[in-house]
Amino acid sequence: MVARASQNPAHLRSLLAAPRRVHIVGVGGPGTSAIAIILAEMGHRVSGSDMRESETLARLRQRGIAVNVPHRADVVNGCDVVTASAAVPATNLELQAATANGITVLTRAEMLGAITPHARTVAVAGTHGKTTTTSLLTMMLRAGGVNPGWLIGADVPQLPASAHWGGELFVLEADESDSSHLAIRARASILTNIDVDHLDEHGSLAGITASFDAMLAATDGPRVVCADDPAAASLVAAHDAITYGISPTATVRATDVRFAAGAAHFVARWGSSEHDSVPVRLPLRGLHNVRNFLAALAMAQALGVSPVVAAAAVDTFSGVHRRFQVRAHHDGATFVDDYAHLPAEIVATLAAARDESDTWRRVIAVFQPNRFHRMALMSDEYRDSFVSADLVVITDIYASGTERIDGVTGELVVDAVRRAHPQMRVEWVPQRSELIDFVAREVGPGDLCVSMGCGDIETLPDEVVARREELSHGR
Repeated sequence: MVARASQNPAHLRSLLAAPRRVHIVGVGGPGTSAIAIILAEMGHRVSGSDMRESETLARLRQRGIAVNVPHRADVVNGCDVVTASAAVPATNLELQAATANGITVLTRAEMLGAITPHARTVAVAGTHGKTTTTSLLTMMLRAGGVNPGWLIGADVPQLPASAHWGGELFVLEADESDSSHLAIRARASILTNIDVDHLDEHGSLAGITASFDAMLAATDGPRVVCADDPAAASLVAAHDAITYGISPTATVRATDVRFAAGAAHFVARWGSSEHDSVPVRLPLRGLHNVRNFLAALAMAQALGVSPVVAAAAVDTFSGVHRRFQVRAHHDGATFVDDYAHLPAEIVATLAAARDESDTWRRVIAVFQPNRFHRMALMSDEYRDSFVSADLVVITDIYASGTERIDGVTGELVVDAVRRAHPQMRVEWVPQRSELIDFVAREVGPGDLCVSMGCGDIETLPDEVVARREELSHGR
């Protein structure tokens, strides 16, 4: 990985004050490609590199950003600053060349720390829900005439790009995985929730909580915090935060919640008068997305947008890439792809799979665990994550740049679920080719197959449908 952030904050604030020549290693990732767009729109001369071609690289080239494939040491010549995806190892030849030539090398967190002082930044932080909440807030602000910039770690169909350097405000995801949430200079912040993750970065739940506490303390404008999440709610009083949630004590809250036809229907309320409310139709599944909406609404209102305007802005929101994304219908079966990879996210996704109008015969959950060190520490935490599924299929771990650990495989998750729920049908299918064939043969008419994880499980629906086509032709 790139070395730990060590740049002086004052130096970071001045680093991008004038046009610079910036190179981004691993620019094809969702976070780094968005940073490339931001830097280019700020007026910097940006280039990038990656290991293989992709649609993302093609889009960056269309914006005038030069991209080389594969990596090449000489591309950093003449650069003022080089930064990299967190997945890029310090041994990368471009990073080594930059260091050898005395070029400033920034982590992703440091680069965000250099960008955010140049706008009134609204940070969206928390273990879950950052991408959807950032997307909803951006749409609300745009509808309210605020003309924000944004940086979102996924594609959002309703927005022209995943990133844009706008006018008055800059809204972005503040990620705790590399402590970006502490490097960002925020003028307003949202905290969606606090859960156990990234223990390699923060050590413990107490460490993660302390980091969000520090982020809120450093915010010099409105703070919005979830009242329904106990760990997040414990920080409310110390920071005089606006609260949101289903809880009747929340400042901004939802009542009369019901789910039908893949949408949430509820009333958003923010005061004691009957006029302090608006009916909402949010075309997203799950109570977790109701909370994401409320977080965005609370912040939009704090920044001067009418709640009625904010609610209307997301009435046709079609969601974020890889968030309960319907990828295919095939021979009566439905295939959904979702980014869920932590226990609470899996619970929320599977709970959202059945609303009052759904008629699935079975819900089949296919899960790809992520990161060896995460599974070494957290595999038992997944024991109750799949209780809403009729069949659970677990495959092996996607490394995401982490080193293999002896004895740590996806079977640890299988064992945890089987111990806690011996009556459940749980299948261990570690090899990708076997996984594709198994799912293709198992899924039948009326079934919903939800594949989950933040690795290459994303392509599974396409691979399974292709295999089903082969089987239908006797191959």
